[in-house]
Amino acid sequence: MRFQLSLRRRGISDRRVLRAMEEVPRDRFVGAADQGYAWRDSALPIACGQTISQPFVVAYMTEQLQLDSRHRVLEIGTGSGYQAAVLAKLVREVLSIERYRTLADTARAQLEQLDLYNVEVMLGDGLNLAPNLGTFDRIIVTAAVEAVPQSLIELLGEGGVLVAPVGPHHGVQTLVRLRKSGGQIEYRDLVDVRFVPALPGIAREL
Repeated sequence: MRFQLSLRRRGISDRRVLRAMEEVPRDRFVGAADQGYAWRDSALPIACGQTISQPFVVAYMTEQLQLDSRHRVLEIGTGSGYQAAVLAKLVREVLSIERYRTLADTARAQLEQLDLYNVEVMLGDGLNLAPNLGTFDRIIVTAAVEAVPQSLIELLGEGGVLVAPVGPHHGVQTLVRLRKSGGQIEYRDLVDVRFVPALPGIAREL
């Protein structure tokens, strides 16, 4: 209850998002040394020099996507798999792309253990995806980009929404919500955030 209350106090009001955050056990997505901190509203380190975002940021980005149970969602940056698990509670299908094999394998196994079979975790370059993936109703980027890649905009369907942290790789970024409507792209700045950088290619190690 304290976990939900803290999210409500910070402005998260979508009941479906709050329920999904409550149903996904965050402690399953952190390392053994951080089990005692899993429900705190703070980012935590995971393998490969990456982080699991603080719960508020996960909830906020999820809420800003304005999700529908029929949606097909693309996530760039699987990380621990926590964000993908929250999305899986809310939409029809999630495709999550991760450049580190260790993270992709670990997240895939964890999602399967939670019986979240509407998520596919794929090892790949999230900044250079094949066009044969089709289009997506929503796209979420969980690592910092200096500009929203045109390749991702092209994968966004009509009426689609993309949320991403945009700004310098080492510093403060702005969370941006992009909407595609009538062939036009509408941008809206949301809040300042800090994310690890989105890097091109598939990691050679880890």
